[in-house]
Amino acid sequence: MTQYTLKQASEMLQTKQISATELAQEYLTAIDERNPAINGYITLDKNLTLAEAQAADARIASGNATALTGVPIAYKDIFCQQGWRSACSSKMLDNFVSPYTATVVQNLLNEGMVTLGRTNMDEFAMGSTNETSFYGATKNPWNTENVPGGSSGGSAAVIAARLAPAALGSDTGGSIRQPASHCGITGIKPTYGIVSRFGMVAYASSFDQAGPMAQTAEDCAILLNAMASFDERDSTSLERSKEDYTRDLNQPLKGLKVGLPKEYFGEGMSADVQKTVQTAIDLLKAQGAEMVEVSLPQTELSIPAYYVLASAEASTNLSRYDGVRYGHRAARFGDLEEMYSNTRAEGFGSEVKRRIMIGTYVLSHGYYDAYYLKAQKLRRLVANDFQSALQQCDIILAPTAPTAAPKLGSDINDPVHMYLSDIYTIAVNLAGLPAMTLPAGFSSDGLPIGVQLIGNYFAEAKILGVAHQMQLNSDWHSKQPTR
Repeated sequence: MTQYTLKQASEMLQTKQISATELAQEYLTAIDERNPAINGYITLDKNLTLAEAQAADARIASGNATALTGVPIAYKDIFCQQGWRSACSSKMLDNFVSPYTATVVQNLLNEGMVTLGRTNMDEFAMGSTNETSFYGATKNPWNTENVPGGSSGGSAAVIAARLAPAALGSDTGGSIRQPASHCGITGIKPTYGIVSRFGMVAYASSFDQAGPMAQTAEDCAILLNAMASFDERDSTSLERSKEDYTRDLNQPLKGLKVGLPKEYFGEGMSADVQKTVQTAIDLLKAQGAEMVEVSLPQTELSIPAYYVLASAEASTNLSRYDGVRYGHRAARFGDLEEMYSNTRAEGFGSEVKRRIMIGTYVLSHGYYDAYYLKAQKLRRLVANDFQSALQQCDIILAPTAPTAAPKLGSDINDPVHMYLSDIYTIAVNLAGLPAMTLPAGFSSDGLPIGVQLIGNYFAEAKILGVAHQMQLNSDWHSKQPTR
């Protein structure tokens, strides 16, 4: 049962070939057996999971079910859910049980989906390898000596290991797309603002966006239909008419213009990634798509712009964790100032501290204009580049990461090298565009490699449709680890 895609599980439940309780129990058993090897889940509550499954069975029996009722799902530890620990994989929030539920989670609960647990992540979503977690690193199911990518590495790993048919992730600078590439699954970062951020613990508020992760593009489209909504509690939420993100799944690709940004095909890309991207290009050409060279000239500047802006927002957002209201508090301190400093020194890991320090520096008097303001101007130039490129093509095809998944420990002590691994994903977040990763091949040593599809604002249905057509004509997405 744990091999099902989300669509297959939905069909089995609707035709009553299985019950939601049976399906949930199958996953819980598999998690007990296989999760210790990858450390993908960090919080489980079998009683809560089975209670949700029993409620789903009752709903199915009453005839009031939706297509998602009874389907299990995992949530990245960044999403709050009432009654569940929501720690953001940090010591700072290790004892925090949320008193409320994130809007995007509530939307899925309203559909009757069944919560399997919370997945591991880089602490406060800061990292690209899932090694900064307070609960230890997640390991790649394809080879446990390698990272799964980050920060949504736990979500990607449990799907790849068939310990969940789907999961929620969040994408601030590529944190859905990069681990999807490293673990051989599909994931999409929607247009900024179409999925509510209320109840999603903030890292960098003008970048963070929730998105679905699953085995297939079709599964992601089905999930996004339920996830996207206007939320008056989120000031960045966009008020738009409801869309059907499955509407273009059966659209043929003949005549589709696919942009290939020349800046993404230079130095730094491994031979394995280069070969994989070419395979994806050949697949699209075989279905009638046309390739067009485009230019994104600010690509090299997107990394420094992103880390200035994201770190500045992180510095502000994380100032609330002071030991006063909730979360970790230092056991020993002499006065209020010492309580703050001791609490934050103990509660935050080294990568989080590094980004807080960078953010505080660039926002300080005398440096704000030199760094923060210039980075905001660069952000606009990056967005303009994409608009110019997308006037020449329908979508953009690009690599997701320069290499396949690196070895555990190879990047964690070299933060600059880790930051550079996001070179192909960060610009999309600066511009607020939708983008997704789908599996497209394997490295010479058997690790998955994905490619990235980038669309214009609100073009989720289009890129999901292209990805679905690619998956109908390939089988990379159906492969699974044998280790």
